[in-house]
Amino acid sequence: FSLQELHGIFPWLVESIFGSLDGIIVGWNLRCLQGRTNPNEYSVALDFLDPSGPMMKLVYKLQAEEYRYDFPVSYLPGPVKASIQEQVLPECSLYHNKVQFPSSGGLGLNLALNPFEYYMFYFAISLITQKNSPVTHHVSPSNSAYFILVDTYLKCFLPTEGSVLPPPSSNPGGAIPSPTPRSPAVPFSSYGMHHTSLLKRHIAHQPSVNADPASQEIWRSETLLQIFVEMWLHHYSLEMYQKMQSPHVKLEVLHYRLSISSKHHGSPAQSSYQALHAYQESFKPTEEHVLVVRLLVKHLHAFSNSLKPEPLSPSAHSHTASPLEEFKRVVIPRFVQEKLYIFLQHCFGHWPLDASFRAVLEMWLSYLQPWRYAPEKPPQSTEPLPRSVSEKWAAFIQENLLMYTKLFVGFLNRALRTDLVSPKNALMVFRVAKVFAQPNLAEMILKGEQLFLEPELVIPHRQHRLFMSPTLGGSFLSSRSPAVTDASFKVKSHVYSLEGQDFQYKQMFGTEVRNLVLKLAQLICQAQQTAKSISDHSAETMASQSFFSWFRFTPSEVNGSYTGNDLDEIGQDSIKKTDEYLEKALEYLCQIFKLSEAQLTQMMMKCGTAQDENGKKQLPDCIASENGLILTPLGRYQIINGLRRFELQYQGDTELQPIRSYENAALVRLLFRLSSALNERFAEQMEVLCSRDDFVGRLCRYHLTNPQLIQKIRYSPVVRDRTSQNWGPRISLRFLASYRTLISLLMIYFLASWFYVGPVGCTFIILTGYFLYAVIMTFFFEGWKPHEH
Repeated sequence: FSLQELHGIFPWLVESIFGSLDGIIVGWNLRCLQGRTNPNEYSVALDFLDPSGPMMKLVYKLQAEEYRYDFPVSYLPGPVKASIQEQVLPECSLYHNKVQFPSSGGLGLNLALNPFEYYMFYFAISLITQKNSPVTHHVSPSNSAYFILVDTYLKCFLPTEGSVLPPPSSNPGGAIPSPTPRSPAVPFSSYGMHHTSLLKRHIAHQPSVNADPASQEIWRSETLLQIFVEMWLHHYSLEMYQKMQSPHVKLEVLHYRLSISSKHHGSPAQSSYQALHAYQESFKPTEEHVLVVRLLVKHLHAFSNSLKPEPLSPSAHSHTASPLEEFKRVVIPRFVQEKLYIFLQHCFGHWPLDASFRAVLEMWLSYLQPWRYAPEKPPQSTEPLPRSVSEKWAAFIQENLLMYTKLFVGFLNRALRTDLVSPKNALMVFRVAKVFAQPNLAEMILKGEQLFLEPELVIPHRQHRLFMSPTLGGSFLSSRSPAVTDASFKVKSHVYSLEGQDFQYKQMFGTEVRNLVLKLAQLICQAQQTAKSISDHSAETMASQSFFSWFRFTPSEVNGSYTGNDLDEIGQDSIKKTDEYLEKALEYLCQIFKLSEAQLTQMMMKCGTAQDENGKKQLPDCIASENGLILTPLGRYQIINGLRRFELQYQGDTELQPIRSYENAALVRLLFRLSSALNERFAEQMEVLCSRDDFVGRLCRYHLTNPQLIQKIRYSPVVRDRTSQNWGPRISLRFLASYRTLISLLMIYFLASWFYVGPVGCTFIILTGYFLYAVIMTFFFEGWKPHEH
């Protein structure tokens, strides 16, 4: 194919691979393509899209001719789309000099992208747009072709060792030029002053593009990372995030949502805040999206930690530092920090309260621990002691203070609303507590808070805002920030740049957060008690389900009392894991916040969670009133989490209770009709017999009445209107419909046949034995009902 033909089919080929922007065309469905299920397609796709594969060779060939391809602005993330449509230039240099008016007859704004940018835009945004792909089997996101390609591109264009490999060129000795600046096609205002990119700054001082290949090709690394960050993280702008933190705005948005739900379309709240609400893009990241972002975070930590030590001589540094080394130095604070913080805040506030939050949690913890991806290896020791966090990471912790403190408070608020008896939820609490309990980490976070709370000196407003906004202007790599020796100023700048000048900081080691930790410790103790109760109940249930007890008649089968718990299904192994996770989490929390045993004991006594000797007999916390017992908030929590419960019993007519799983439905209905017919036919005779005061009357009352049922009905506030019903003597044959009764009778007949006793003789023996047993029991207890037990 000629270059002109390749230029024509390139957009079609990219869309065929990654799918259309509207999600209608699925493409190769790389997110669901796995080597385990489709080995041939998997290997072909990876080879074709490899950084040195045929597709990238085509990209570089078209790149050499400086072709441009239109990408609709309407499919960009919300903040970027809104800025461009309002003719405000986004601060990211990725969009500079690329916005174009539509051609004659066209609709909407477009970005004029070079082939490499166009390819990477489609590759990155396919993670967002292709959400409803058909899936016929379980897909593991970390094993998909898309996940592997992201890892491959990161390792190729952001190498931790060596330099970026030069692209293959069709001309021997030639080079693919970097993108040339273009004049803006649309008059735009900008957020701030424009800086030249790192690439342009280095090339401008070199006589030939071939003199320094690293300088020539650093634009691919910068472009790739900017595209990934913009497509995956930039779904809420910093300005909108800060505005949404205002209590006044939160209240107005709530009024607006209420007005929408009540369909009052003419309300003032709607007119005032419709634009604000519309700007809140309905962005719901998937678990796969979060896993890919975590992969990006982990690689950026490794990439940044591979920075070579700076030479002692400043003059030597200015002449020897390569563009890639400067890129490593500023990649996280300039590219990732702000957008990742807002992304995490959104996930912490909107993610469902279920176990899928583990993906967000691990991504957050990966960012908090850059030392895990440092090239040096921890010293080998015989005992697995926790590794102490080195002091050299103090600057990173201080410059990311909100990542540690505010998000920790956000996690506490989530943990207080989850069921910690669940092993997966308990594991998340354990993971966070374990990370923050690393030696020296809490001390460094406390030091960062102390630096932030130091009295602020008079700082010129313009200088303060300029330092606080490192993302202003064109490229994030435009120029290195001047060395700031004031650590307090760095921390304040970080906090105010992300949360605004009016932000009221909540100390992680302050009284308010400490009270939240105490509440979490209380819930952990309650969850441990619940897990123990469930374990004990499961053990009792297993013991009662022996072979011979299967034929036993128990009172709970009739009155329907509920003694189980929905958490019984988690199993003994999961309960043990839950207890282990919670015990270690409580230990770590005590280490972090210096909690004493006396505080924990006092807290448990104050909350009234101490149980009696068997841990299951106490009623939920209630308040007595005219209408009976009223649950307190603590009582509701105890019921929801299975800590305590009321004994529920069936108090209606035992003949009319629902058919049980151990009963034959046809026999229950047949025996009910037979019992009703007998009761109707012999009602008067049974009433006369039961009214006698002699032994015959006592024997009849023993068989034909149930005084306990009458007492329950009389004192039940729910069925007071039923006291007028006839609860006199009656025959009940329902016990014969029980499978246990039927199988017991069959086994008795089977055993009798071994002794050559026929069915008639066996029946006579059973009736005689039962009559003698009933006579004896009549002398001792009149109210016990054998046929209902």
